[in-house]
Amino acid sequence: MKLPTHVEMVLDEYINLLEEHLPNTLQEIYLHGSIAIGAYENYSSDIDLLVVMNRRLVEEDSEALALIHSMLAQRNKKPELDGVYLYWKDLRKINLQTKEGNGKYYFYNNGELHYGEYFNFNPVTWWTLKHNGIKVINSNTVDFQFDVSAQSLVTYVHENMNSYWINYIKQVKMNKESILKLPSEKIDEVIEWSVLGLLRQFYSIKEEKVISKLNAGSYGISHLPRKWNNIIQEAINIRSGTGVRITNSERKRLENAVQFSHYLIDHCNSLID
Repeated sequence: MKLPTHVEMVLDEYINLLEEHLPNTLQEIYLHGSIAIGAYENYSSDIDLLVVMNRRLVEEDSEALALIHSMLAQRNKKPELDGVYLYWKDLRKINLQTKEGNGKYYFYNNGELHYGEYFNFNPVTWWTLKHNGIKVINSNTVDFQFDVSAQSLVTYVHENMNSYWINYIKQVKMNKESILKLPSEKIDEVIEWSVLGLLRQFYSIKEEKVISKLNAGSYGISHLPRKWNNIIQEAINIRSGTGVRITNSERKRLENAVQFSHYLIDHCNSLID
């Protein structure tokens, strides 16, 4: 897969900084997330990384890591690198979710370096790496074979719908009046996040695969009752930046998004049950 030119430039700069400040430690870099599933958007998407090192990073390495990411952020406001650093011997344990693989790791997210349990070790990440992952460094090492089953993907997504997503929609409903006082672009973010985010879950449950938000929107229009087409198209228009509104009332748009979210969660639960 050919990467966008500016992504290649940022990655080249990142690799050079790693070699300069943590010499002879980098083994492989795997890309996942939006860029791997063909949903990368220039200068708005992040670059999701899994960085494989030839040794475990220790506290003394944190200063070099922080400097690398700080320099990169100063030179390139977008795209931002989000990723975790792993010792290659730990990768199999983490992927298979063994007790030995439950540890703390250095990771960079939202402009900050962290050390702790990494939030993104889950079947969606493993599925993307297995089926669409992009290996950046052409080293002599054998490509890692990521292990993930379709059942584990569906189970994870279903549990996520009934934990994170139910609570998120509940908070939107409870705080509706406060949300409606926000600027239109903030209301748009809530609508897009809830509608297209849940449609990605729906797609994974039905097809046992991972898909982009825009493609999930199109899938929803094709596979759900027509009564929901307008709110789905509303979310697609927000995501694609067309500026076209189907419903002018902010209150109605938000209420439609909440109603659709409740419907889709119930529908997905019926598919599993």
